[in-house]
Amino acid sequence: MTPRTTEWWRHAAIYQVYPRSFADGNGDGTGDLAGVRSRLGYLQRLGVEAIWFSPWYLTPMADAGYDVTDFRRIDPRFGTLAEAEKLIGEAHELGIRIIVDIVPNHVSNEHAWFEAALQSPPGSPERDLFWFREGRGEHGELPPNEWQSIFGGPAWTRLPDGQWYLHLFAPEQPDLNWRSPLVRAEYEDVLRFWFDRGVDGIRVDSAAMCSKDPALPDYDHSVFPHPHPYVDLDENHDIYRGWRAVADSYAEPRALIGEVWLADPVRFAHYLRPDELHTAFNFDFLGCRWDADALRACIDQTLAAHADVGAPSTWVLSNHDVTRHVTRYGRPDTSTAGGIRQYNPVVDEDLGRHRARAAALLTMALPGAVYIYQGDELGLPEAEGIPADRRDDPIYHRTNGEDPGRDGCRVPLPWSGGQEPYGFSPDTTVAPWLPQPASWAQLSVAAQENDPDSMLNLYRKALALRAAEPALGDGPVQWLDFPPGVLAFTRGDDFACVVNLSATPAELPEHVRVLITSHPLSDGLLPPDSGAWLRTV
Repeated sequence: MTPRTTEWWRHAAIYQVYPRSFADGNGDGTGDLAGVRSRLGYLQRLGVEAIWFSPWYLTPMADAGYDVTDFRRIDPRFGTLAEAEKLIGEAHELGIRIIVDIVPNHVSNEHAWFEAALQSPPGSPERDLFWFREGRGEHGELPPNEWQSIFGGPAWTRLPDGQWYLHLFAPEQPDLNWRSPLVRAEYEDVLRFWFDRGVDGIRVDSAAMCSKDPALPDYDHSVFPHPHPYVDLDENHDIYRGWRAVADSYAEPRALIGEVWLADPVRFAHYLRPDELHTAFNFDFLGCRWDADALRACIDQTLAAHADVGAPSTWVLSNHDVTRHVTRYGRPDTSTAGGIRQYNPVVDEDLGRHRARAAALLTMALPGAVYIYQGDELGLPEAEGIPADRRDDPIYHRTNGEDPGRDGCRVPLPWSGGQEPYGFSPDTTVAPWLPQPASWAQLSVAAQENDPDSMLNLYRKALALRAAEPALGDGPVQWLDFPPGVLAFTRGDDFACVVNLSATPAELPEHVRVLITSHPLSDGLLPPDSGAWLRTV
């Protein structure tokens, strides 16, 4: 597979692997690098150009690997560093690039730095790598401020010596102090460590949250303040300018991809200036409701914001943190406005999957790069019936179940067979780390392999067309004038995409050939909640 440009991040189809749940090679019920290596042929046949790995580093797994003990070691659950190096080489031989996750906001409480800080007195250089503070109240019994953890509960934990430390996520994830030169130097060295081993890009977790206002001011949690004391501080940009210098120092520059959750498109675009990150995830599109006007407005705003800084857009429908879009599109509220995860028993899964097929064609036809979360290509829904005693996510436990957490989108993939573990593990007697729904037998790779109308084969065909179509990937888009409820646009001189979100069948623009449809045409008309790609000349 030959990239269309050396700046592959501008157009690539990128597949997110959540290693714990992709494929289990050693039979212990947990996904691992051996499992991924055994399925690289599947990913090549699917048609992806790069794989993004969620963290595979040494970790106590307090937050599914986003609590890192050592960025230079692979966790034994997943394999070894030598095996990771083999995987990178094998993927490259298949024409697939590799992206790894780096988590800059925090480390594990078992990281050597934090363990040294706990053994050092208040005010020591070791503690200066984190956010240690005295408490409020007569005896320091109250947290330094009222900040709340994103995972629920206070963002501070008190130590036996009386000081408190900051953790915007779980207590096992102490926040780093990015004002420390040692922190900056360490992370730049970690980037070099992985780039030297052939990694092609870095995905930056919670990229807008590294820096904090040193005054640690309180704020009204019911509104999003500007400026915010720990989201989108200007100091962040200096961090990523340093990272960009590292990435650009290689003969073939490496890509930096940010997880930037910001509502302000201008502030969002600041992270994509020519000397900072190359791209960032488009969460507005991910959370947009299934509505033609809303989607077009989101697309226009995205393209405009990226054009101002010369960066490519990205498009994504699901990831490891949000409700899978098959389920979301089957709910009365198809957006994430009510929260990126929510309990909602009213789901029309058939409708959701119908819309998800059309959404796949929409995302793959838009300018820029497209991200596919593992299982999207199978049409997997959210697994919402996980028993409380099997749930793993700290969000669920820290909110006493009020937030269902992210386990439902992280359930191991079904590969084959009629019962759990559906080919996920070679040992059929070992239960996967999260339970798989009984209905997933019909959604397995094997069940869909030879069905020309399956979601899997829709993705394979669309990705193959996308890779062969010069107009797709990065480049301009031109909207067509169509009735309300229909999105239609052209790419290049002879390609058009039409997505019908209305309640009635829609006419297609003039064309000489239908390249692909998410559902069959009816008397030449595009059914509701369907998409089509056309050759127009």
